[in-house]
Amino acid sequence: MGAPASDYQPLPLPDRVQRLPDEALGAARDFLGYMRRRHSVRDFSADPVPRAVIEACVAAAGSAPSGANQQPWHFVAIAAPAMKARVRAAAEAEEEAFYSGGAGDEWLRALEPIGTGAEKPHLTVAPWLIVVFAQRYGVAEDGTRFKHYYVPESVGIATGFLIAALHHAGLVCLTHTPNPMKFLNEMCGRPVNEKPVMILPVGYPAADAVVPAAAKRKKPLEEILTVLD
Repeated sequence: MGAPASDYQPLPLPDRVQRLPDEALGAARDFLGYMRRRHSVRDFSADPVPRAVIEACVAAAGSAPSGANQQPWHFVAIAAPAMKARVRAAAEAEEEAFYSGGAGDEWLRALEPIGTGAEKPHLTVAPWLIVVFAQRYGVAEDGTRFKHYYVPESVGIATGFLIAALHHAGLVCLTHTPNPMKFLNEMCGRPVNEKPVMILPVGYPAADAVVPAAAKRKKPLEEILTVLD
């Protein structure tokens, strides 16, 4: 998309989804229960997932709010086995350096309850990899640059939408962040104004899939919420 338009044209609110207070509470609790069934999974089935499902989930991510509505994101969905193998090889090279001391002792201790390591078989077993790119600045059709606003926040919101959409579609995923990830620009053919921020392996869980017990320990509401009423 080009530089943002400068004119403001208000539209009547296109959609209204209000509920009565009791209905709202029930809906919120139902959603909480449903999202509590979402798990980050490292053990994937190789069963295929239709491209149309991935496209619909990414479209949901694209509906997220963003700074100045500039939508500073791009998603690359990879299903080709050879391409996934290239991504895995490059990611594992970075992870090997990370787990060999690059991360520091404190970070590695924090990861111990999660049970992660340098090997990432999910990157080739999962039927899809979705690479999330953040556009650090925009480029107009004439090649001039323009500033994007609140890029990390906007891309984070869109990624949250994507993860929720994948869960709603009956799929599982994993937030994978090898560091650095510059190799993904060349592999995915993305321009220099985009920064890869995450790889999401996506698919169905393997029959013998497990999750770390530590992942089920969530902070209670009183630790994450302050109410001033």
